[in-house]
Amino acid sequence: MSPSPIRVRDDELAALHSRLEAAAEAAGAVDIRYRVLDSPLGPLLLAATDAGLVRLAYAREGHDAVLDELGRRVSPRILRSPAPLDAAARELDEYFGRRRTAFDLPLDLRLVQGFRRRVLELLPGIAYGTTRSYARLADAAGSPGAVRAAGTACARNPLPIVVPCHRVVRTDGRIGQYLGGPDAKLALLHLEAAR
Repeated sequence: MSPSPIRVRDDELAALHSRLEAAAEAAGAVDIRYRVLDSPLGPLLLAATDAGLVRLAYAREGHDAVLDELGRRVSPRILRSPAPLDAAARELDEYFGRRRTAFDLPLDLRLVQGFRRRVLELLPGIAYGTTRSYARLADAAGSPGAVRAAGTACARNPLPIVVPCHRVVRTDGRIGQYLGGPDAKLALLHLEAAR
């Protein structure tokens, strides 16, 4: 006869996690904190280091896969700890509620280097409710012939929405690729156009 499984109540599990979170923080054993935020585009994973928001991921990317990648590329010391990401969650809620047109969050861009980083650093300069072409973005980044590379930088942006790559479209007006998928990109463009 096999033993009965141990049943833990949700409140006991939450208390245990809170104690673990506090002990890990007190020991300086956490390098990345994360939470999942419900949004009109589905659940969004928010992850931050002490330097700032390092990753925002759509559910279609696989949140566990994104956390595994962060563990390999940044640090394996990752903990679900929602409170440090309250400001990011609040600003995203304000954005989706059409009460915010730009983000004021510290960002950690360590996942992006070189030309891709130059491209991403230009994106916050594209005004809310407007778009720019990949060609104009490549030119502004100092490499007019690197249109495809500018598109790749946008498509692999580790901080979509906050670093507004959704505002970049093809020269012919088609929306192009987007990490969250074409429906998410269109939803963001419509959200901003409706303000």
